[in-house]
Amino acid sequence: MSEDVEHRVALVTGATSGIGLAIAKRLAAAGLTVAVNGLETAEEAQAIVHEIGGAGGRAEYFPGDLADDAQSHGLARAVIDRFGALDVLVNNAGIQKVAAVEELAPQDWRRIVAVSLDSAYHTIRAALPAMKRKGWGRIINVASAHGLRASPYKSAYVATKHGVVGLTRTVALEVAETGITVNAICPGYVWTPLVAAQVADQARVHKMSEEEVIRTVMLAPQPTKRFVQPEEIAEMAFYLTGEMARSITGATISIDGGWTAK
Repeated sequence: MSEDVEHRVALVTGATSGIGLAIAKRLAAAGLTVAVNGLETAEEAQAIVHEIGGAGGRAEYFPGDLADDAQSHGLARAVIDRFGALDVLVNNAGIQKVAAVEELAPQDWRRIVAVSLDSAYHTIRAALPAMKRKGWGRIINVASAHGLRASPYKSAYVATKHGVVGLTRTVALEVAETGITVNAICPGYVWTPLVAAQVADQARVHKMSEEEVIRTVMLAPQPTKRFVQPEEIAEMAFYLTGEMARSITGATISIDGGWTAK
């Protein structure tokens, strides 16, 4: 990796657990400065930043509730103000609620859309001017297999992830001649705290045991019958930051054990 890349700055939203943490650690290991976003207490954040920074590079914590439009936009601006650049933007933050559409409360719908879709719009909007001035940038949106396929009881999440895919493709076309690439990674079921928390909800709505839910619902779409690991997503995100990925833009990259091959 070149010295220029080693001195680039990345912002990873939702970077304190699961996929986001794995991506933050991978980018730090490559020598990037990583802005870590989450909702942790100061003590929790310090431990996470120490863990990420221990992989290499430099990490700093930037708190922010991405359900709030102003905080989403302000997050990217704060990173630019702090480091003078924002070269790699990873929109990873997301939340989930498993419920039939008529049982999904409007406030839950709004929060899911705000965190998973609206925040990506706001961070991209704030980051693009600095990337354009530099003539280089990487925007990576962590979408989902549910951005390409639907499942019952996940109306807000599926609608949101389809929106993330559409946003990715549109922005990629708008910045195609600027040296900026915009891509979406679409994981299947990744074993993260978010997925683990879904098991009980899925068992409730499907009226199954948790073991049955894992086998016959969650892993049923994935021909490999195994959960994707966060490090697999992180490695793809890292590749997309490199120069050899400069012609990959507007892409939806499935890492889903064959789910969308069907």
